[in-house]
Amino acid sequence: MIYFISALALILIGSYAVLVKRNLIKIVIGLAIVDSGVHLLFIAVGYLKDGTAPIFSKAGLTPEKMVDPVPQALVLTAIVIGLAVTAVALGVVIRLYEQHKTLDVKKIRALKW
Repeated sequence: MIYFISALALILIGSYAVLVKRNLIKIVIGLAIVDSGVHLLFIAVGYLKDGTAPIFSKAGLTPEKMVDPVPQALVLTAIVIGLAVTAVALGVVIRLYEQHKTLDVKKIRALKW
C-alpha cells in the first residue's frame, strides 16, 4: 500500500511542477519525477509479498507465489526511454537558452508573436 501512496505522491509532485512552474528546467525535472512515479506504480502492481522469481523452481512452489516479470521488464525499458526523453528535452532547453537567453515559458511563448 505504501508503494501506491508513494507513486501517487511522486506523480502529483511532478504534475505540480509541470503545471505551475515557469522555468523550463523545473518543468523537465517535473516530467522526470512523474516518470519515476509511474515506474514505481508499475513495480507496485507487479509486487507480490513473499513471491519468488519464476525461474527458480522449487518443489511445491505454486504459481500463486511467483512474481510476474512483465512489469519489471516494462519498467526497465521505460527507464531507458525516460532517460533518453529527458536528455533530449534538456538539449532543447539548452538550445532555447542559447538562442533567447531565457528559460521563462511566458517569455519564450511571447517571442513567436
